[in-house]
Amino acid sequence: MRTTKKPKLVVNPTDLEKLVTISKSQTAPHREVKRANILLQYMDGQTISGIARDLNTNRPLVERCINKAIAYGAITALKDLPGRGVKPKITDDAKSWVLSIACQSPRELGYAHETWTYSLLKQHIRKNCEQVDYQALSKIDKGVLNTILSQGNIKPHKVSYYLEKRDPEFEIKMANVLQVYKEIALINEGPPDENRKATTVSYDEKPGIQAIKNIAPQLQPVVGQHQTLKRDHEYKRLGTVSLLAGIDLHTGKVVPLVRDRHRSREFIEFLNEIDKEYPEDWKIRVILDNHSSHVSKETKAWLLTKPGRFEFVFTPKHGSWLNMIEMYFSKIARSFLRHIRVDSKQELVDRIYQGIHAINEEPVIFKWKYKMEEFAVI
Repeated sequence: MRTTKKPKLVVNPTDLEKLVTISKSQTAPHREVKRANILLQYMDGQTISGIARDLNTNRPLVERCINKAIAYGAITALKDLPGRGVKPKITDDAKSWVLSIACQSPRELGYAHETWTYSLLKQHIRKNCEQVDYQALSKIDKGVLNTILSQGNIKPHKVSYYLEKRDPEFEIKMANVLQVYKEIALINEGPPDENRKATTVSYDEKPGIQAIKNIAPQLQPVVGQHQTLKRDHEYKRLGTVSLLAGIDLHTGKVVPLVRDRHRSREFIEFLNEIDKEYPEDWKIRVILDNHSSHVSKETKAWLLTKPGRFEFVFTPKHGSWLNMIEMYFSKIARSFLRHIRVDSKQELVDRIYQGIHAINEEPVIFKWKYKMEEFAVI
């Protein structure tokens, strides 16, 4: 028998049916199912302690549920009362304000930071949200902030890079280069032309190749001891060299020149090397970028001594990726230059020449495919 002094809970048949249905539901929220069972057992005369034991809960929870049902009604007692256990809702306007802040530079808002960190952005939002009447953001945490940023597809803590087309004639110059590649492809794929007296060379420089020396012995892999090549963490820098190179787009042969720098005098030296490679009556077309040494007074003066011998096809500014020699540079960076260590800068020079000579034994003719479908007819 119930000995509690609490009044009985009286419900109408409709509400009683709802309580029974919810108490057996597999889909209703767990807290509502538990509260429905509490009320049904209380109406059946069970004690508060007995209800708590039977439903594996505690007396205060059972009492709160019953008191709420007596005060507000059984169905109302199944749900939380307004303002209890519910965090202030962050409206869409508030989220938009957060995104607008994230899209601004923290430097322009008085901070030393170049980009936002989550901590700094959270701190700024908490400090300024009440001024714009978004009090719900006053206790925003990193989790909620991350959710808002993710929904807006904003990552203000990260940096990505893009390349602006600053050359107003970018498309025209790109088309000129691709036109040359299409012409070369037709020649290479056609029958050998014994009367051909022209060639095309793709040229560029690869500066800053480092000469790095081990300061401790290098250990080769040893079966049963260590699987990899082993090196000491410390090393010595001996300087850098620049590789000036041109690849014949008809044969795949590369003409290299390794020097400490790549000024006009080194470029002219390279042109002299190219000049020696072909018969005097041949036309040499060179695809290259707009580096200052390629258009300097010294270079122009030297070209005047070779009238009609060279023709330059310039890639657009920030369009050196259109130059096929870049594929070759990528190839050697992933082959003999990878992890290279030397005892002197001269050894680095010698090994660059050695590596290129080995590749020239079995030259590869690179084929450009990107956007070539736009130039089906010459």
